Amino acid sequence: MISSLEGTISLKSEKYAIIETGGIGFKVFCSEKTLSSIPQVGESVKLHTYLSVKETAWDLFGFLSLEEIELFELLISISGIGPKTAAGILSGASVEDIQEAIVLGDETILSRVSGIGKKVAQKIVIELRSKVKKISKGTGDKFKVADEIEIIDALVTLGYKVYEAREALRQVPPEIKGVENKVKEALKRLGKK
Repeated sequence: MISSLEGTISLKSEKYAIIETGGIGFKVFCSEKTLSSIPQVGESVKLHTYLSVKETAWDLFGFLSLEEIELFELLISISGIGPKTAAGILSGASVEDIQEAIVLGDETILSRVSGIGKKVAQKIVIELRSKVKKISKGTGDKFKVADEIEIIDALVTLGYKVYEAREALRQVPPEIKGVENKVKEALKRLGKK
């Protein structure tokens, strides 16, 4: 029904943004990652959207990339995973990392990233593995994903949000090796903000 939305951001909160277009303000729920990546209030933005229609509410969800909305739609196709849970999963890791965890069958990584239970993570792996293999662009490096999750967990334990930790980790030079060294380097980058 509404596949994209372009307008001016009039409000940003922890869970949603209000996008004004044509005299109407649309409340668009977004992952933490998307909310941290979109421009500030008063600036223009274009989001891919998904409209969730229920008896009690019509909720609009926004995404910056087509890959993100495709993974979101795959996640909500699983019984027991609603749009807000799927958005929560996308808050915890990049699309590539989630796809890689699904393809590798690593439900522990999925449950640690998103905060969902082990049974739901197993269900995601079982139901989506073949579908994600077709669209995944991941490297297949299981140890890289496990190390990243460990580093992000350490930073979250120290009080940072998942998206802040992930962004700091992305800025760590590739020549720095080892979980402990990467945590130290990520902390330096978080300290500069």
